[in-house]
Amino acid sequence: MTPNKFINRISLKELYEIDFIFICSLFAILVMGFVMVSSASVSVSDDLFGHPYHFMTRQLIYLVLAILVGVLVVNISTDTLQRWGVAMMLLSLFLLLLVLMPGIGKSVNGSQRWINLIVFNLQASEVAKVCMVVYMSGYLVRRADQVREQWSGFIIPLGLTFCFLVLLLLEPDFGASVVLLGTVMAMLFLGGARVYQFILVLFIACCALAVVAVSESYRMKRLMNFIDPWADPFNEGYQLSQALIAYGRGEWFGLGLGNSVQKLSYLPEAHTDFVFSIWVEETGMLGGIVLILLFAVLVSRIFRIGNKALSLSRPFAGYMCYGFSILIVAQVVINVGVNTGFLPTKGLTLPLISYGGSSLIITLCSLFIVARVNIENNRLDIEGVNEKRSKNIKDSNKVINE
Repeated sequence: MTPNKFINRISLKELYEIDFIFICSLFAILVMGFVMVSSASVSVSDDLFGHPYHFMTRQLIYLVLAILVGVLVVNISTDTLQRWGVAMMLLSLFLLLLVLMPGIGKSVNGSQRWINLIVFNLQASEVAKVCMVVYMSGYLVRRADQVREQWSGFIIPLGLTFCFLVLLLLEPDFGASVVLLGTVMAMLFLGGARVYQFILVLFIACCALAVVAVSESYRMKRLMNFIDPWADPFNEGYQLSQALIAYGRGEWFGLGLGNSVQKLSYLPEAHTDFVFSIWVEETGMLGGIVLILLFAVLVSRIFRIGNKALSLSRPFAGYMCYGFSILIVAQVVINVGVNTGFLPTKGLTLPLISYGGSSLIITLCSLFIVARVNIENNRLDIEGVNEKRSKNIKDSNKVINE
């Protein structure tokens, strides 16, 4: 097998032809994320490390590392990813098992979700979400008829997803469990699963998640405090009440970048899970709306690239784009919902915005894969135009000769 079947390098010209709006929205979100991590982490960085720029420096390193890894990823063809789908799924399953092993998995705030790689802590659930999208995209292509016509085509991936959910809940990581299950269900629906199958399994899944949610006392406390955080604002409802205070301070136009009060050790996890609250406090409700709109633009362009791939008879690439866009939407909705008090508190980062190496690197890699799909779409468009031009020339020559 020749090397170019695994690595298919892109030219500088092709890089410039990637969807302009997709690139601009992504760049704007990354800049906002870096600015907000730099601002929101000042106090906690000073308290823990004696200087205010520790987390800002590390986030910059993560960003550079993410781009370097992304440059490698964008040169891998989607055909290669399709062949590696099963292997990637098995790798992510192995990482989820590895993170639960004593001495390997690292525990933070009572949850064992990370593997210490010295340079940064790898969050296995982040890898699992992206690998599962790649696997499911290949599955929907290989078993297209079964997914549309038989229960087995629908149940098999859900059974596999159940194995992932068990491992995620053992960490525990309830937020990632919801995102992963929702993404797989949505991809099955987009892949042509029958509506009654989808509704029935969705109902069962919601019931199961509800049972899981109330099976632990701390989850029940979160549910009750989410309904009324002011009932216990200095204990169980503290984090949400402080986040809501941040919104009140920000009003419409914000206090100005760097002027947040809540980040000064009042709001826990201000640079990670609750960075959106600090963003709104400093830039106001208008700033929050702008950020959400940028995510909407980014997701719409990913869907557009996916639709183009499907129209060019590239279902695997199209499904991957759909899956990655669903992942981003799910995480943004949950994170913003938690920050605003519309959803129970969950430890889920805001993609491309919150501090953290795993989330940033893995999410950017998925977006570089989308860029690769865009490049391959453009190549097929050019080939189609050249073929049409060649056919027209042949037809013209034939007419002249006659």
